[in-house]
Amino acid sequence: MKKVIFTLFLFALGAWAQNAPAVGGSEESRVVVLEHMWNEAQVNRDVHAIQGMISERFRNTEWDGEFSTREEFLADIRDPKFKPVSMTIQDVQVSMYASTAVVTGVYHAKGAYEGKSYDHVGRFTDTWVAQDGKWLCVASHTSLLKK
Repeated sequence: MKKVIFTLFLFALGAWAQNAPAVGGSEESRVVVLEHMWNEAQVNRDVHAIQGMISERFRNTEWDGEFSTREEFLADIRDPKFKPVSMTIQDVQVSMYASTAVVTGVYHAKGAYEGKSYDHVGRFTDTWVAQDGKWLCVASHTSLLKK
């Protein structure tokens, strides 16, 4: 039941983030909200929520150099061996360029994969593009600072 309520909360927050009126810095705020929603969706392995945030042509480069397409990235989220516990971001900066936003910051991810615990701290760069009034992430890159 908690998962259903949380998923409904994510959808409501996503609707607000995608449809909030643009008033002075609010585009930056919308993108930051989407970044936080993405983290929560990853922790909850909510593939449907992530699908709504990433472009059909999304590309991802992981901390270890692994490259993935949208479908490969979503398959990793679906993988039952992937058991995230927490994902947080800090020092978030947004640089706006017309209909593009480049978001940088520091992430901290904890969980387990294939039964092995992980605790990663790294930097991330996400590139978002506004398309038809909606922000979609087109590229994501992470670099590990501390394992």
